[in-house]
Amino acid sequence: MTATPGATPTIVLVGHGMVGQRFLEALAERGLTATHRVVVLCEEPRPAYDRVQLTSYFSGRTPEELSMTDLEFIKEHGIELHLGNPAETVDRQARKVTARSGLVVDYDVLVLATGSYPFVPPVPNKDAVGCFVYRTIEDLLAIEEYARTRAATGAVVGGGLLGLEAAGALKGLGLTSHIVEFAPRLMPVQVDEGGGAALLRTIEDMGLSVHTGVGTQEVVVGEDGAVTGMKLSDGSELATDLVVFSAGVRPRDQLARDCGLAVGERGGITVDDRCRTVSDPHVFAIGECAQASDGRVYGLVAPATSRRRRRRRPSPGPRPPSPAPTCPPN
Repeated sequence: MTATPGATPTIVLVGHGMVGQRFLEALAERGLTATHRVVVLCEEPRPAYDRVQLTSYFSGRTPEELSMTDLEFIKEHGIELHLGNPAETVDRQARKVTARSGLVVDYDVLVLATGSYPFVPPVPNKDAVGCFVYRTIEDLLAIEEYARTRAATGAVVGGGLLGLEAAGALKGLGLTSHIVEFAPRLMPVQVDEGGGAALLRTIEDMGLSVHTGVGTQEVVVGEDGAVTGMKLSDGSELATDLVVFSAGVRPRDQLARDCGLAVGERGGITVDDRCRTVSDPHVFAIGECAQASDGRVYGLVAPATSRRRRRRRPSPGPRPPSPAPTCPPN
């Protein structure tokens, strides 16, 4: 099925996370939702929510309370929001996006806000039953269900801030909890050796077991294919029923790669100071999927959601090119 934009210029937004929602608000503030057709292709089954506060779900905050999207706003501005229907291919020559359902949308401006994905170390059995990542509400719901029905012990791979939150969540679910961190201390990027020692004491006083200076070599599984433990790089083995990978994130740029957009050496869609891709004047990239003109990928939401324009950082809402015939040529 093909959606025809007709005479109205069309902006297609791929991704509806925190940055994508801020972009829609910026369009509305600038009056562009009144002059453009706006189509959003969202992979998750729910509209944008506060991913930064994700762990608060385990302390009683509901998915509805985490939501950042007022559906009345979506309706008021005529935004076509397609949940659970991510973009799968982009034809830049024809300016068409095809979604998983088969929906094809012609665009005048394409904005990629695909975010990032959790990095999972390439260890044996990393996809076994009982292995999870910690990124979405659906991830949390799955962890909660597994912890309730099949696990007594949990291990988190990664001792950064999110890893500590994940380990605390597992403990809150009643599991004996472990943290495995390859670096010699917890939160190695944020704290020095002294701070790491103080943090270690605090975490251990909370009843969490910490294993630093060791990496995960293998996830051990039983005859049923479910997790029973982890082999660590020091030769020891840790018994656990559940593993959560929280070892950082990577820019989600595969859609861009597939359609020939330039990406950075370490990932991230290459953009200029206005978040326009260097490969195509009709395509923008914002948020964690973009490599800014200073060569950095900002793994924080603040640079993208700030309402004050910042120099040499991704803009929260780039003004799209005017519709044809003043649009830049292919």
